[in-house]
Amino acid sequence: MEFTEEETKILEQYVSSIDSNIFVLRNLPEVMKGALFSRYSRSTLGLRELFLKEFALDSTEKAQSFYDRILDGYGDDSIAELGGAHLAIEKVSMIGTKILEDCRIGGSPLEKSTRYVYFDQKEDGHYQFYQEPTLMNSQYRDLYMNTCNRLFEIYSELASKLTPIMQEKFPKQPDSSQNAYNAALRARVLDCVRGLLPAATLTNMGMFGNGRFFETMLQKLNSEPLAEMKEISKTAYKELAKEIPSFIRRSEEGHRHQIAFHNYQESTRKNLQQIADKMEIKRLDQDLPRVSLVDFDKDALKKVASALIYSYTDHSMQEIMESLSQEEMAKIVEIACENRKNRRHKSPRALENAYFTFEIVADFGVYRDLQRHRMLTQERQKLSCSLGYYIPQEIVGTSMESLYREAMEIARDAHEKIKIDFPDEAQYVVPMAYNIRWYYTINLRALQWLCELRSSPQGHEGYRYVAQEMAHLVSKSVPQFSSCFAFVDYEGHYALGRLEQEERKERQRALL
Repeated sequence: MEFTEEETKILEQYVSSIDSNIFVLRNLPEVMKGALFSRYSRSTLGLRELFLKEFALDSTEKAQSFYDRILDGYGDDSIAELGGAHLAIEKVSMIGTKILEDCRIGGSPLEKSTRYVYFDQKEDGHYQFYQEPTLMNSQYRDLYMNTCNRLFEIYSELASKLTPIMQEKFPKQPDSSQNAYNAALRARVLDCVRGLLPAATLTNMGMFGNGRFFETMLQKLNSEPLAEMKEISKTAYKELAKEIPSFIRRSEEGHRHQIAFHNYQESTRKNLQQIADKMEIKRLDQDLPRVSLVDFDKDALKKVASALIYSYTDHSMQEIMESLSQEEMAKIVEIACENRKNRRHKSPRALENAYFTFEIVADFGVYRDLQRHRMLTQERQKLSCSLGYYIPQEIVGTSMESLYREAMEIARDAHEKIKIDFPDEAQYVVPMAYNIRWYYTINLRALQWLCELRSSPQGHEGYRYVAQEMAHLVSKSVPQFSSCFAFVDYEGHYALGRLEQEERKERQRALL
């Protein structure tokens, strides 16, 4: 379509190209872009023509009214995915970030790393940890404050002691970049001491999400038992309402959808807890930490092979599944994986037909890193001090070991006392070194990505072990799937695992 000179001037403000059939919208409110795309799906006009006809002189208020009518009147939730926002959440506890990040679809969070940043800085003379209001107004106030402060003191002391020890143990090589060496050394030191940080430690996170994601997230936060989550929900709603009000309106505290969702969550939580309290479950004698393959589909190989070959035939899935021999299935899977040159080459989607359920017992720091993967189903148990804790080998046998263990015992004692009256709030005092139990149900394609990424040399040894074990257990259970894990690094301990990556970053920066 040809545009007039006046129309061209208008369009140039809002689209990246006047004549290309592929272009980007710009300089428009999120609600306007979303409303435009929604109308677009029901119009014979091109997007630019539609914009000129119905939106160029439109108001944001009218676009919001459109969204309110569609979302409330027709329940067309998908249109809430057509606009989004960037949300910064500062001074949130580490346990809080896990609840926020557990909202999976439609959002992309990024959290401050414990590998690059020291967490012992004080603000107004105080260590930065969440002063949980329920505990601060209870008989446990002093116990809570003293425990958290002591954990930070020991964290700071051990970090300063470990740095020269690590420098001596892993001296800089003449051909290494000083900046890369410093970064790798810092990561190594912080990996050793991060287990001392309590779950109450304050951190920062950035989050991008579409409207549907934020609505669901806010509804969930409003229904969480922790006061911190409810407060974040209120504040986040207030700020998001300034940018994407129509997308999140149904998560407002008094909205009928929010009330119904809250009642559902509350009653479900209460009833399941009552059943769990009455159950008699026999405890097994199991080594900790551990990675267990709890369940998998015994027909996983057949399903994956059939799905891989499906689009190359004109037969039904049932016909293919009944025709394939073991040799053919193995060959099909091998072909699908053998030409991958690196882990970033994604395997065919057919691998998503095989599912595996793992139960993992590892420290909270490991969970914190692995929980961020989205394409899976996962649930964790409450943080506690009943499953033991991780202690770095660099500390074992040194004068620092007794101080490290003192911190763990102080925290365990505080947790045991507080959880009697406040089982949810007691989680804040648990250090990251204590083990937590959770499960993953994940398809083979997502598992391939996770294991190859998280076993890489620059990773923390804790989650490298988990990634290696998951790949090993699947390969043992279904040997034909071992070729799917070609880029899993099964090597053990790396001295300064991040050094190579930091040096590569240095070389890339030099080329800019």
